[in-house]
Amino acid sequence: MTSQTITAAAAGSWKLGDLTVNRVGFGAMRLTADADGRPSDRNRAIAVLRKAVELGVNHIDTAAFYFSPTRSANELINRALSPYPDDLVITTKVWPGRDPSGEWWWAEPAQLRGQVEENLRQLGRDHLDVVNLRIPRSAQTESLAEHFGVLAELRDAGLIRHLGVSNVRPEHLAEAQAVAPVVCVQNPYGVGGASPEDRAFLDACGEQGVAFVPFFAIAGDGRESGVSGTDNAEVLAVARAHGVSPAQIRLAWTLRQGSHVLAIPGTGNPDHLADNVAAGALRLSDDEMARLNAVGPDPAPQP
Repeated sequence: MTSQTITAAAAGSWKLGDLTVNRVGFGAMRLTADADGRPSDRNRAIAVLRKAVELGVNHIDTAAFYFSPTRSANELINRALSPYPDDLVITTKVWPGRDPSGEWWWAEPAQLRGQVEENLRQLGRDHLDVVNLRIPRSAQTESLAEHFGVLAELRDAGLIRHLGVSNVRPEHLAEAQAVAPVVCVQNPYGVGGASPEDRAFLDACGEQGVAFVPFFAIAGDGRESGVSGTDNAEVLAVARAHGVSPAQIRLAWTLRQGSHVLAIPGTGNPDHLADNVAAGALRLSDDEMARLNAVGPDPAPQP
């Protein structure tokens, strides 16, 4: 593939409410620091964002808590892309937060407006396109209704256009939809990391017209630390057959899960960005999909 000539439109599009986005988007988390923890290069991060838009990316996922000691993802997005293209959709998330020293905290319902306003200030906008309510791992069996109700009020007030939920179970989605419309579910999902229950939830979202947006689709068990130095043998074999990287195969597999599935791979590397976008044009065979579907979880790293 000549990734330089392929744009995000190759993967097709989906609507988040009334907002049309290409199915290959961009995750901003990796803009703030390199894989080894050192500060990212500011000019390079800005160049990556501008290149993403040039390549047809019109869906960027971010958060106010995406920052390192010297970089803020929202500030980088503002600097690189403001004034924003009319078709650019920026999705952010609230409930988690970090204080200036980087320590995590979780918002009470009354604090959510402050988190929304913080995103507005950093991005330089008067409204947010999509806000996901990100559920803490510690609250997986608890109700989200009170928190989601606050976001619904902010939506009615015009600060938010559409609402989503993240890191949730099916009962959370049903609970949220009873309060206000939900346009997307953002959950972990990827090769070797999708249970039958996860797959059923993904399908249920499609049946309801709700976008399913996997995170860690490339990183797999590497999660926040990114792609590990090794990959599953089956993924490597399929990648060799296509002459592409394992990351591109993981993205192509993700996009094949359904027309309502959106990918938000993140990178601070312009070459990786072009490859990620090009993965939207990859077409895996049914046999290759079956082989990848059979991949088990990545083995735990050796101590």
